Amino acid sequence: MKHMHFDISCSIDTHAVFQMMALPIPNWSISAGLGALGVVVSIFALIWTRHRAVDDRIRLTGGARAPVLARNLISATRLYVGIAKHQYNNRLVDWCIETLDRTGHHYAEFSLTGSKRVILTREPEQIRSILATNFKNFGHGPQWHRLWRPFLGNGIFATDGQRWHRSRSIIRPMFVKARLRNMAIFDNCTNKLLSVLPPSGTTVNMKDYFYRWALDTTTEFLLGENVNSLSSPDHEVAEAMAVAQRIQMYIFVLNPVAPLIPKGDYYRAIRRIEEFIEPVIQRTIASPPPPPQQQVKESSCQAGAQCSLLHSIAQVSRDPKVIRDEIMSVLLAGRDTTAATLSWAMYELSHAPGPWARLRSEVLRELGPRGMPTYETLKNMKHVKNILNETLRLHPAIPINMRQALEDTTIPGAPGQPDVVLLKGDTVTINTMGMHARKDLYPQVSRTFADPAVFTPDRWDHWSPAPWTYLPFHGGPRTCLGQNFALTEMAFCLARLAQRFERLEYRGDWHAQTLRADIIGTPALDVPIAFFEA
Repeated sequence: MKHMHFDISCSIDTHAVFQMMALPIPNWSISAGLGALGVVVSIFALIWTRHRAVDDRIRLTGGARAPVLARNLISATRLYVGIAKHQYNNRLVDWCIETLDRTGHHYAEFSLTGSKRVILTREPEQIRSILATNFKNFGHGPQWHRLWRPFLGNGIFATDGQRWHRSRSIIRPMFVKARLRNMAIFDNCTNKLLSVLPPSGTTVNMKDYFYRWALDTTTEFLLGENVNSLSSPDHEVAEAMAVAQRIQMYIFVLNPVAPLIPKGDYYRAIRRIEEFIEPVIQRTIASPPPPPQQQVKESSCQAGAQCSLLHSIAQVSRDPKVIRDEIMSVLLAGRDTTAATLSWAMYELSHAPGPWARLRSEVLRELGPRGMPTYETLKNMKHVKNILNETLRLHPAIPINMRQALEDTTIPGAPGQPDVVLLKGDTVTINTMGMHARKDLYPQVSRTFADPAVFTPDRWDHWSPAPWTYLPFHGGPRTCLGQNFALTEMAFCLARLAQRFERLEYRGDWHAQTLRADIIGTPALDVPIAFFEA
């Protein structure tokens, strides 16, 4: 009896008191204890029954479960508490990697309720199946849409099916090569960044500067006007973005208990972002659309509001909700992926002087000390590309992602093992960073191939990853539309910094840095850098 539910233990203490008082045990105390015991037994029985039902459905398909991490309420609850703790301590992605390491497998599953399962994978063939070969059976699903709707609405990153196809067709024209050749936005914002950096040798938190630079670049690209956050370190929109994303990540990873998460700050942050973009949207849709012969064409786009994503969407839809949702989606992706990746690049380059010296030598050879990078020159700069590829290998912008099975389906099992069965509604967490960290997916360490855990951009001169083992922008039909834009934007900024600064050094505890996964994987701590001019 001592190990029963809390209510029962209370009744035992009450029994002792009443014995001392020579009074009978009240019937309500016994009833309450038995009732609580009944509830606990019923919950365990329900979850056990659900697990058996899932086992039976899987057995009928001839497939198998993934290795099970948690199969009952106690172990699953402990698992979710651990997930929350590790997310709070900026160790969620590490936990995903370590958990699979302990199992000896590259995929595993768990379930809180016994019915809907979560499959965690870092197996390339499974990821290929989910994102490409079996694409039609996977999507974000209704649960994802429900969790993300307050933030992203019906935008491209929150929808499936026809809604997703429509969003993609609206956004795609903004990322054609003809538009990427226009460097004006990158040039304006990067010149501003260089102008606000402190004098040579002064320590500066480059993560903060990159996030403000990326917000300015992205809002100018999206809306035709930027928030000028490089001149306003405490800009409210930047802070609102950070708050909304931090809480959204908790909602995302703790989705079974998402209703219990306080959301006041979350809704206020979203509203603050909307207050910035809505007036610009209203001004655009209040203007009559140009006749078809005067609409901006992909190949003739120049800088300014008439070439913004907002203007492009408004040529297709005048619905402010449609425009708002797509702008919010691209704002999230456009700002944070580039800012986080450049922050990681500076973190790594400040610890490895050789790659920076080679980068600067290449940039000065191609551009001189003041020449403006072009789309073509950036594409031809080997060291620029190597640095970005290596940074995204070690620090993928989206370290974990999620898909939901839209139908009963299967994904490949381990070699020699049966396929893994996923039932409709099951969730797959794709651990991209965990896959990138798998040493068995790389050549043996040798004089010609450095340890995969060590930042070594030159490895890309003579090595290419096997298909589906390197996914900085994911793959399949939902491959990131903006990847060329992001790579060009980051390459432009790197080239400009290398033109001006001869060397850089880290001014903090380099080994203390860790990953914070607030949707995008960013350094959890500041990135204190000192730049030195020639």
